[in-house]
Amino acid sequence: MSTLNYQITGSGTTVILIHGLFGDLDNLKALGNSLSEHQVIRVDLPNHGKSPHWDAMDYPSLAQAMVNLLDQLNIKQAHFVGHSMGGKVAMAVALLHPSYVKSLVVADIAPVTYHRRHDTVFNGLNSLDVAHLSGRSEALGQLVASGIDEGTAQFLLKNLQREATGFSWKMNLNGLQACYEKLIGWELNSQQTLNYSGPALCIRGADSDYVTAAHSQAFIQQFPAIQAKSLAGTGHWLHVQKPAIFNRLIAEFIDSND
Repeated sequence: MSTLNYQITGSGTTVILIHGLFGDLDNLKALGNSLSEHQVIRVDLPNHGKSPHWDAMDYPSLAQAMVNLLDQLNIKQAHFVGHSMGGKVAMAVALLHPSYVKSLVVADIAPVTYHRRHDTVFNGLNSLDVAHLSGRSEALGQLVASGIDEGTAQFLLKNLQREATGFSWKMNLNGLQACYEKLIGWELNSQQTLNYSGPALCIRGADSDYVTAAHSQAFIQQFPAIQAKSLAGTGHWLHVQKPAIFNRLIAEFIDSND
């Protein structure tokens, strides 16, 4: 299987940064820049950015892809940080391959199955005739008209790449849609013997509904050493809304477990 696309900066203890659904390795670039005393590896997940397109993807296969990358780079252990879907990938690595994980940071996602919440996004993306777009402004207008808020639409359009005529998607939109039930699911919690007892931190957006009190037991069962922080005045995009405190919390946690 082809290797993932990644970028490495710095030196020291390795930190792996993993983006969420529809994102790419630039999503957590500011966090990576703040971890200047570490070797930071930012990764494009399969079906995202410049990484290979997969017909099927689930959390065990995504966790294995992370482990394969570390083996390829001859790295025995790393701190794992993931936002949203990337947080689930990081949790899957910790549960299935704990020897590779020095510490775990999960940003605004829980180890549970979620209800569908991206149908409007998929419908809007599928409605775009990207090969015949005149420009990004036209695409933005169409996405907003389809019911997607402008901030989310701008984020999604980072996936557009210009061709000789029109545009194409960098992400594998069809593959993501086909695998969506696996990505919002969490089959690992059906395996009651799986838990990661190493240092773990969940940072949630105080205004987000992705991590609530109802998820506490799922965290404790699977990550018994979990710590929790809430960032006031932030939603699901907490790393964008309050980057300074978000980056500081993660840096302090990693340094305390180095």
